[in-house]
Amino acid sequence: MQAEPKKSLVGEEYEVEIGPVAHGGHCIARTAEGQVLFVRHTLPGERVVARVTEGEEGARFLRADAVRILDASKDRVEAPCPFAGPGRCGGCDWQHAKPGAQRRLKGEVIAEQLKRLAGLTPEEAGWDGTVMPAEGDKLPAGQVPQWRTRVQYAVDAEGHAGLRRHRSHEVERIDHCMIAAEGVSELGIERRDWTGMESVEAIAATGSQDRQVILTPRPGGRLPLVELDKPVSVLRVDEKSGGIHRVHGRPFVRERADGRTHRVAGGGFWQVHPKAADTLVTAVMQGLLPRKGETALDLYCGVGLFAGALADRLGDKGAVLGIESGKRAVEDARHNLAGFPRVRIEQGKVESVLPRTGITEVDLIVLDPPRAGAGRTTVVHLASLAARRIAYVACDPAALARDLAYFREGGYRVRTLRAFDLFPMTHHVECVAILEPAEKGR
Repeated sequence: MQAEPKKSLVGEEYEVEIGPVAHGGHCIARTAEGQVLFVRHTLPGERVVARVTEGEEGARFLRADAVRILDASKDRVEAPCPFAGPGRCGGCDWQHAKPGAQRRLKGEVIAEQLKRLAGLTPEEAGWDGTVMPAEGDKLPAGQVPQWRTRVQYAVDAEGHAGLRRHRSHEVERIDHCMIAAEGVSELGIERRDWTGMESVEAIAATGSQDRQVILTPRPGGRLPLVELDKPVSVLRVDEKSGGIHRVHGRPFVRERADGRTHRVAGGGFWQVHPKAADTLVTAVMQGLLPRKGETALDLYCGVGLFAGALADRLGDKGAVLGIESGKRAVEDARHNLAGFPRVRIEQGKVESVLPRTGITEVDLIVLDPPRAGAGRTTVVHLASLAARRIAYVACDPAALARDLAYFREGGYRVRTLRAFDLFPMTHHVECVAILEPAEKGR
């Protein structure tokens, strides 16, 4: 006998008290029946009417938006962005919160993940509990940092550029993104007709005037004549291979960080906040304190930001091995680090390449893994290399906490942890943890 389908609760409304913040840009509440709600557009301590956006009877949790605020938090502000709010653009999570409150919420999420997944208090992690704003991001009330140097616009069926709604393929048409960097906004992407395109990525490099757009056509879509408000190079994504091809202009942008220029080709990874690369290099180098002649690993090395910083400080007798899976990023890293003869970049997945190197010990390790983290197998291998210090750069506090627990099993403790608000208005946060052998901490 076939079970009856469970009743959808989408559209149901509940009057609820809002509890603590949770990882993912929402807060936790419970219905009168005890069902868990993950509620966006609210703040801890508020009383709201929450409308369900996803979920069914008997589900472990429901997703919801706060559609009416009955009792507001003192940290609530009117969202500066006209496109923010329930059912609207999904790019920002905390437009309705004061900047200081946003950082406190992010700090609470980090603390909760550390405790739940790594069994660490902030004190045990060498963290003072604060999330630091990037230089220049402390602004008067109502002003929003223009930090996003790379914006992926979705294009609707009529050719209008916009941004995706939360957990949706629907496009919210916009005329301006408040968090977009000035170099992106001045291109005027939102004012152009992009018929036939699926998406338009706009990039404004930091430290150079390079501007780039990357077009992804719909199946059979023809490239438009790109006439924007500023000089720009144009690339396109091949619909069959997924490769990126130059249409006109440079196939790369030049990014500046740590006193050097880095080539980043075809939409390759680079930190999105203009201050992020320098902020993270400083935090990593202050934590590692590299010494002349040491050996180092830079894992998930991208275009070589940390490998270059290490090589610069380790001197002519030091050596750095970088490992990166992306072919184009490896080409860029080798180009960017050509001036350092003692730097080698290997292509492939860290878990595959590292065992093949034959390296059995190293002085320093930097790892900046993707959002999923490094994972137990890789961490166990790293812990066996007896590095005197390890710097872990993390864009996801849950993945960081899981990997810190694995490092503890492998004999490492967290010496210090620092957190940086490099994604204002969103729930994302960047952390730098410095680890050392546990016996040194006794």
